[in-house]
Amino acid sequence: MHDLRTMELRYTLPLLALFTTPAAYTQVVENEFPPVAVEVVEEPTSHDPNEPHSMVEEMPAFPGGHEAMMKHLSRSLKYPDEAAENGIQGKVFVAFVVERDGSINEVKVLRGIGGGCDQEAIRVVKGMPKWTPGKLAGKEVRVRYNLPIIFKLQEPNDE
Repeated sequence: MHDLRTMELRYTLPLLALFTTPAAYTQVVENEFPPVAVEVVEEPTSHDPNEPHSMVEEMPAFPGGHEAMMKHLSRSLKYPDEAAENGIQGKVFVAFVVERDGSINEVKVLRGIGGGCDQEAIRVVKGMPKWTPGKLAGKEVRVRYNLPIIFKLQEPNDE
């Protein structure tokens, strides 16, 4: 039985050594996988101008940037009494459209947690100031934006 294990090892090690040397690996890869032509597909130019984009060259931005948006949300958000009483916490995912003029429109909850948190998230998003609009090919366009809003209860201090 000892000889059999040694024999298996002798056959296994040379194969491992073959695939761990860069030259051998390159040769195997080049022979096994010939070059493939890749077709680049561009977004159709006949996009309906009233339909919001999801991918643009310049994404819309909250005035002052991401940190300013987080401050605005934390100042504006009021934890719903029902959610606080029932210990409800989590993320509410809100979708909205940033219009060409930077205003917020079509606000809806993609995934909510209930307890009044969904309605509060909608209220806060609708109350945001105008954003810097998104751009595509140098033109301001409508952009669909998704935003998670976190509702987290404060831990009582142990004093």
